[in-house]
Amino acid sequence: MVQIADNLPPATSTPPAATPSSVVAPSAVAQSIAILPARAASITIAGAAASAPAPLACDRNSLAGSVTQRACAFCGSRVILYPIADALHLVHGPIGCAAYTWDIRGAQSSGSQLFRNSFSTDLQEMDVIYGGEKKLGAALRELIARHSPKAAFVYSTCIVGVIGDDVEAICKSVARDTGIPVIPVASEGFKGTKKTGYRAACDAVYRLVGTGDISDIPPVSINLLGDFNIAGETWVIRDYFRRMGVNVVSTLTGDGRVDDIRRCHGAKLNLVQCSGSMTSLAKMLEKDHGIPFKRVSFFGIEDMSSALYEVAGHFSAQDPGLTGRTQAVVREEIEKIMPELRRHREKLTGKKAAIYVGGAFKAFSLVRALRTLGMTTALVGTQTGDKDDYEMLRQMCDPGTVIVDDSNPLELAKFCLEKDVDLFIGGVKERPIAYKLGIGFCDHNHERKEALAGYVGMLNFAREVYASVMSPVWKYTPRRAARPHHGAAAPPPPDARQRAQFCGTVVPSGGGDAAAPLPS
Repeated sequence: MVQIADNLPPATSTPPAATPSSVVAPSAVAQSIAILPARAASITIAGAAASAPAPLACDRNSLAGSVTQRACAFCGSRVILYPIADALHLVHGPIGCAAYTWDIRGAQSSGSQLFRNSFSTDLQEMDVIYGGEKKLGAALRELIARHSPKAAFVYSTCIVGVIGDDVEAICKSVARDTGIPVIPVASEGFKGTKKTGYRAACDAVYRLVGTGDISDIPPVSINLLGDFNIAGETWVIRDYFRRMGVNVVSTLTGDGRVDDIRRCHGAKLNLVQCSGSMTSLAKMLEKDHGIPFKRVSFFGIEDMSSALYEVAGHFSAQDPGLTGRTQAVVREEIEKIMPELRRHREKLTGKKAAIYVGGAFKAFSLVRALRTLGMTTALVGTQTGDKDDYEMLRQMCDPGTVIVDDSNPLELAKFCLEKDVDLFIGGVKERPIAYKLGIGFCDHNHERKEALAGYVGMLNFAREVYASVMSPVWKYTPRRAARPHHGAAAPPPPDARQRAQFCGTVVPSGGGDAAAPLPS
């Protein structure tokens, strides 16, 4: 065990002056954390001296013992489909699977709240022995009669794949009896990672496509794919397109509606926001219905503006005035936020950030957004990126940036300490890592309550980054105390009680990520 700080002095009325020897340097702690040898191929450095650097090992099963931050295939499919607000979502499996993914995304709905309910067949031991098909059929009929959904999705879990329930046959039978689509989702968790679940979800929702009337859809129309209305972000984006004069036929799946999805094949362009989750659906729509798609991001000034201008360029022949309206929207929105962004940039310039998120497109946007704030990226990683994604990150990141695929808590802690970052951007699983190390944290995953998409989202992001990085609490952490003060007077050191309160963590050197209190 290597302690972040040790030899705490007894509490006194006048704290003793801080000395360099009183705090273990973060670099020393980082050196004590070992990386599994088999993980070396999944880590690279941007700008490393090599004429042709080897491609990053990625898009593979997680290494045993690595404590991956990924989730299972069932989780991936559930989080994609669950924001369809007026559909029934039934998990066929043990109750724990339904509890694990209930409300895992902070998706909002402008209408039906049916999707907030997490229904489960709650398979027990006798169901495993004799099969759960009768239980599934009875549950579907009861729930459909009670809630009158527009459609129903049935998610298979690991145990269902093991015992061999014929979920497809049960869904067809219930659909005939009830008159609504009942769609099986082949999401057995052991099939792979959440990326496998994304594909299963796209295959399932595609069964709805092409079954609705498209006669009233205007020629300048789009679908939004891969936006999940976290904290109302879909509404922000739809408003931009409304002001431009672009009709949004459907959103898949944030604030989604079954009837809109049925007619989404009538749109003339698909915008794919989360490429990792929805590219397969976009390709199916292109192949079967001739709808082109563009990969875009709605995060950050640069990417948000680029997305709007790409749409304007695509429809310029049908609507010559679209580009002018788009420029007006972009100009108006940027003028609103730039004065405050400049103030935050003055304080944040030179600060360093670490990024670990699910998809690569989100990482691209975060790197650009941090540059807008004057910050550099010292570490960037994703859970589902592919070789092309990591090559793009290698080119766009500053030399020396650590790039990692499917990382784990110890690796993330090691690189954050080595790079001495000021901010960690990630999800709920990464939050404890940052706080244990005395690093500011920004939640960019799905549990947040602030919209981070669009221009207003960039302002919210800047405010959160500023509040976290510039918080006075960090002066009580050994990591900051170990930094040179460049000639400025050092802040008064905290007493033992304060240090134990704010910095009391131990970083293990052999494995695991548990924290223990420091001795007083």
